[in-house]
Amino acid sequence: MNKKMSLLIFSGEYDKALAALILANTALEMNVEVTMFFAFWGLTLVRDPNGVSDEEKSAYEKMFANMTPRGIENLPLSKMNFAGIGKKMLEEMMEDNDTPPIEAFLKGAINKGVKLRACKLSCDVMGFTNSELLPEVEIMTAEDYIKDALESDIQLFI
Repeated sequence: MNKKMSLLIFSGEYDKALAALILANTALEMNVEVTMFFAFWGLTLVRDPNGVSDEEKSAYEKMFANMTPRGIENLPLSKMNFAGIGKKMLEEMMEDNDTPPIEAFLKGAINKGVKLRACKLSCDVMGFTNSELLPEVEIMTAEDYIKDALESDIQLFI
């Protein structure tokens, strides 16, 4: 791979996550190395729904953990969510057009070798531990991400 793309994922919304994963998969298919750096709300995209734990969390961290989506399939839409009805409509429209579900895009990116990175400060502030993230996710500092992004040909903020 001679080209690199760096995606900083700040949003925790379904449609934005889907767009980021479509771009990541497409780039990987074009032999472009892809790093996805998840910060704050973006961390919910790589949250392991089976790894959520309340152990050693402050009261705020426990509340936060229980109020945020547990896994990529639980993300809301950014617009027209309407208590989940809008998202259900979008998913049905995707199915009608033979578009894979968002989980398939994430699994595809992982299988193709995407580098999944979580912001250490965001994890610390939001109370997420490494065991609460997907096993493929590595926690790194913002400085490490910037060093990686500086070597990229494409940088996107979603």
